[in-house]
Amino acid sequence: MRMNTVASPSRIRHRTHASMTKLTLEKRAAEVISLLKKAYPAARCALNFSSPEELLVATILSAQSTDSTVNLVTPVLFSTFPVPDRLAGAPISDIERIIKPCGYYHQKARYIKGTCAMLLNEYGGKVPRSLDKLLSLPGVARKTANVVLSVAFGINEGIAVDTHVLRLSGRLGFTFSSNPVIVERELMQIVERKNWGDFTTLLITHGRKICTARRPLCGNCTLNRVCPSAFTFSPAQAIHHRRRGA
Repeated sequence: MRMNTVASPSRIRHRTHASMTKLTLEKRAAEVISLLKKAYPAARCALNFSSPEELLVATILSAQSTDSTVNLVTPVLFSTFPVPDRLAGAPISDIERIIKPCGYYHQKARYIKGTCAMLLNEYGGKVPRSLDKLLSLPGVARKTANVVLSVAFGINEGIAVDTHVLRLSGRLGFTFSSNPVIVERELMQIVERKNWGDFTTLLITHGRKICTARRPLCGNCTLNRVCPSAFTFSPAQAIHHRRRGA
């Protein structure tokens, strides 16, 4: 007797990705962005900042940490050592003490101190509006550079791929790579450039509220009619899916 089973999310994503290339991934990406914009009309970067320089430091601190933790730390950091001048000259031990909750604080203290020094010495104390120049700063990789350019200046040079963007892009069938560099390149081919910044913000927001890592809330998801992974995470969800008549 053959039993009905629910295909694994990874198999569905691989199968869907192959078929979607014929139907154009660009249209699917545009539909996802449109639906998420309606669901989250006020979506914004979750980091608190009052200048591009503060955003740069906050984004460096957010690596392997949470935005909420960074938002608790940065008011103390920025009031004690305004960026970039005072932070560039601050003792490492004092910086470490303040940013310790963010994790990897020895390394991050060196990064933000060195970055502020470079801003002063090479860029007049201002964040450069160039991807290549940002990537030359200590602790700044593509994700950080893309966030700063998009959020602070409205410049789209790439797509910031964090854990939420990586997870949701796979579930939506846009990629089956786990390499952020490859994922960014693939997303840039199917998402309109004008939407690159919004795409990251929207997926992060949706990933935190609905499409969580361990237990995605497919029944409450505005994308469950277009997502190839919807209701594939457990038999209970699959049953719920059928009862909804989808």
